[in-house]
Amino acid sequence: MVALLIVFVPTFFFASELYDLLAMPMMRTLPAGSKMIATGVITPFFIPMKIALMLAFLITLPYLLYQAWAFIAPGLYSHEKRLVVPLIFSSTLLFFLGMAFCYFFVFGVVFEFIARFAPKSITVAPDIEAYFNFVLGMFVAFGVTFEVPVVVFVLVLTGVVPLEKLREWRPYWVVVAFIIAAVVTPPDVVSQFMLAIPLCVLYEVGLFFARFIDKSRHKDAEAGQGGKP
Repeated sequence: MVALLIVFVPTFFFASELYDLLAMPMMRTLPAGSKMIATGVITPFFIPMKIALMLAFLITLPYLLYQAWAFIAPGLYSHEKRLVVPLIFSSTLLFFLGMAFCYFFVFGVVFEFIARFAPKSITVAPDIEAYFNFVLGMFVAFGVTFEVPVVVFVLVLTGVVPLEKLREWRPYWVVVAFIIAAVVTPPDVVSQFMLAIPLCVLYEVGLFFARFIDKSRHKDAEAGQGGKP
């Protein structure tokens, strides 16, 4: 919490510029000269502040993930504990990739879809708070779902679910992926596919890397290394 506060203070001074950057995908789809609106009295102050807080969270994410991994590490083998740092790095990278994929690709498709179906008789002027809540929800959804390879890897690493069982669950995961996409994305087929397909691919990526842990476990068993340090 202290680390989050330390990072938040300097980012707050650039909060307005951060919101302008965050609003860029939407502004590109609005008619020239259009602007967003703020319906609340203090909304123009609080929304940029929330964006600064979100950026501070992202900057401190590796440290927060390390604290989470600290609870798991005592139950791992010594050679598995060495995977903590790579897993923290990959978790952070995948979360950022999910957000970047959402910002640079999904938002363009979603906002173009919305603008295309908006009646010509209305003026589209999104509220900044509603827009922030939508963007934040999408960022979290894509960031978390892009963690699928890490989740699969950790399930095998901790022995919670065997690798063979995860392979058997492939068809079910495809269905789950499309259900998740239908829930967290707007009601258009394109954006749903843009989330569901990466989810299926990322599941396979997790299975690919998890097989190395599975092979290591088999070697340990054959060598009689059953005890933990």
